[in-house]
Amino acid sequence: MPTPDIKAAIAEHLTRWGLRRFDSDAAYDQWQRTTLKPDDLAALLRLSGQRRAPGAGAAEETAFYDYAATVRILPVLYSQRYDYYMTVGSAVAERIGQARSALDVGCGIGVLTTFYARQFPQCSFVGVDRSPASIAAAQSKAAAMGLTNVRFECLDVDQSDPPKPIGPFDLIVATQAVLQTEHDPGVPSKNWQTFERAKDSSAQADFERRTGLAGRLTRLCGALAPNGRLIVCEKTGHLSRRVPFQRALAARGLALLEQPLPIQYPIIEEVTDDGPLYVLGRTGQPAVAWNESPEQADERMDLAALKNKPATPDEPLYENHTPSAQQVWTQLPERRIFQETTREEPDGRQMHIELGESQGLTYLYCANTFDQRQLVMVKSGQTPMLSRYYQELLQDLDTPG
Repeated sequence: MPTPDIKAAIAEHLTRWGLRRFDSDAAYDQWQRTTLKPDDLAALLRLSGQRRAPGAGAAEETAFYDYAATVRILPVLYSQRYDYYMTVGSAVAERIGQARSALDVGCGIGVLTTFYARQFPQCSFVGVDRSPASIAAAQSKAAAMGLTNVRFECLDVDQSDPPKPIGPFDLIVATQAVLQTEHDPGVPSKNWQTFERAKDSSAQADFERRTGLAGRLTRLCGALAPNGRLIVCEKTGHLSRRVPFQRALAARGLALLEQPLPIQYPIIEEVTDDGPLYVLGRTGQPAVAWNESPEQADERMDLAALKNKPATPDEPLYENHTPSAQQVWTQLPERRIFQETTREEPDGRQMHIELGESQGLTYLYCANTFDQRQLVMVKSGQTPMLSRYYQELLQDLDTPG
């Protein structure tokens, strides 16, 4: 857990950047509307839409972040990431240690890079990003802070290898820069009844190709010193992305040096699960084994207590949307199935829906090959509610797209 000193230091640093923390969306929206002009908000909305549109690529991504780096936009937009900086920045800072040279990949405007440089004056930092305006903002801020142990370069790791003068590095940091897969479902499990992935080299290669992971990891490994460490934290909370990501790391000779660190932080009111954060190195004997099991997979349910719980109209007695729903479902005693459907796509993906009864309680269970699980239980008198839900789910399966 980050120390209070680190937390206090990064909070002071974020103040230097003009960033503010908000606890409510309403308060943030009010500040945004009073700080930015309507034209600014319209431009941000347009560029954000273009960035997220199907087929969008590096050009749209760069255009958005170039605009976000302008002086009037920067503090407002990046204040949304305040708790991200606090959480990830603290975790990384506590692991920099005795590194003498460090590369920060996808550094953006350099908020965290400049923090690391301030905290570790003995280490030389290089921040790279493909947004020219972001790099310019980072260079300006570093100069204003009087930092002499950090420099920033405009570099797209998707397009070019890092130039020889900036490597090799004792430490490479890549947070939300190597695997941007929020809209990629990942690699499916063997079937809807398991979280296990097959050792399918073709599926793995396809995942690395379509996400751009293969080229990025190869380039980063090329810039890492033989005894160097890689700290990486991506949006791999879902097992369907975490497993192929871990396998890609392992295939390049990278091993865990410590247990992966779960990362969770709020974006104002909405809690986000990222990560985990990995600390990796090249070692013949891994210090820590890779784990391909889901988090939150264990849970016990007291069925007797549930049966005695008063029913509330239109509300279930029990609802579970985590991987542990599978364990609870398998342990339901005297399970009797009313209806069930399993759909399989040509590519092998599966979706299972089941309506049934267990000791006088009606349940609905859903599972697919992308690790989504749902278990809902109601009193027998509320069975029609789950029957309607079952039919709605069937209709969704029959709807193209």
